[in-house]
Amino acid sequence: MVSKVTLGKTDLSINPIGLGTNAVGGHNIYPNLDEQQGVDMVKAAIDRGVDFLDTAYAYGNGRSEELVGQAIAESGKRQEVVLATKGAHTDDGGKSNRPEFLKQAVDNSLKRLGLDYIDLYYIHFPDEDTPKYEAVGALQELKEAGKIRAVGVSNFSMDQLKEANQDGYVDVIQEHYNLFEREAEETYFPYVKEQGIGFVPFFPFASGLLAGKYEEDTTFPEGDLRHQKPEFQGEKFKENVRKVNELKPIADSYGLDTAQLVLAYYIHQEAIDAVIPGAKRKDQVFHNNKAADVTLDQATITRISQLFS
Repeated sequence: MVSKVTLGKTDLSINPIGLGTNAVGGHNIYPNLDEQQGVDMVKAAIDRGVDFLDTAYAYGNGRSEELVGQAIAESGKRQEVVLATKGAHTDDGGKSNRPEFLKQAVDNSLKRLGLDYIDLYYIHFPDEDTPKYEAVGALQELKEAGKIRAVGVSNFSMDQLKEANQDGYVDVIQEHYNLFEREAEETYFPYVKEQGIGFVPFFPFASGLLAGKYEEDTTFPEGDLRHQKPEFQGEKFKENVRKVNELKPIADSYGLDTAQLVLAYYIHQEAIDAVIPGAKRKDQVFHNNKAADVTLDQATITRISQLFS
């Protein structure tokens, strides 16, 4: 049984398998979402002990925040939930990290969520002109005022992260990392471990590749995001599927499927505090959550790492 973890250098204690909610109200990302199904899924997740929820203004232009806030309220378990949200997107589709913009964005998120504080607030994307230490300094002021409990950044380059953290205010970073995209091990991991910053990966399943969902002859229609991605093309895609298939016997030996094994592998990495796989249905949440109960031996961890070296 994997015990709760502390997120970075915060006082936030969470289960290491959380829930990403871009499919809850994220109508600009997924077509034909059922909002009530999304609310019910979040409530069921909370009831099952999933206590780290991740949303953002960019998911449905605030609609995800509204629905996640509704689910938290209906669960009656606000004190048991660590809620993360993100902001930086302006109404005209641009991005801003200006201190006055971020302070207003936090107030707007609080209103949509129906909460009086946010546990973790990320700057979702860097802008081009705001000094990053000024942006993070604004969030630090909100932290000291009790509006947020922890300061995060996302999609920041290594240089931007170091600039943002010049006063030591960054608690958590959310960045691209999975078994196919491991650059963070060389770039971010040494720094975040040294600084005590929590690391939360996004795209943990590489658009479903690492969930073991595809065959070598699977194709993706035009309009599907995967249709354009190089890792889903031709021989590269077939090679990737073959690699993922090599995980299946390892997963079987632990009584898991491939997706659960991959999640378990991530939370065994020293630099990674938590993973936030997305879901659309309750059963997907329960399925992912089982990975938190798995202890992998070092030989297994090494084998998986070598497969995707």
